[in-house]
Amino acid sequence: MKNNTNSDNEYTTVEKKLTDFENTCVAQQALKTITGKWKISIIKIVAAQCPKRFGILKRDLDHIAQGTLTTVLRELEQDGILAREAFAEIPPRVEYKLTAKGIKLLPILVELEQWYQSE
Repeated sequence: MKNNTNSDNEYTTVEKKLTDFENTCVAQQALKTITGKWKISIIKIVAAQCPKRFGILKRDLDHIAQGTLTTVLRELEQDGILAREAFAEIPPRVEYKLTAKGIKLLPILVELEQWYQSE
């Protein structure tokens, strides 16, 4: 039989509270949606010229691998920030544009940049 001490119980309680906070903190979930090396850059590029074709995005993001770009675009699409439209043409054409949710994110990114630069 294991002897639980008060400090063990306190540690378990604190650990549970941290886990609960991580699972329920909306701000943290929102930040997970936009964090990553390329996500904010892609959002800003698409916002500057909407819609944006895949090849142009690849060119504008000079050092991104094609597979990485594809993965990040899919994540942004799954999170409802970008919309993808494929055209049945030869050669195939795919365009990305901001959704309403993505457009609502833009002023938040501006505020975040201003917050970071202020000191």
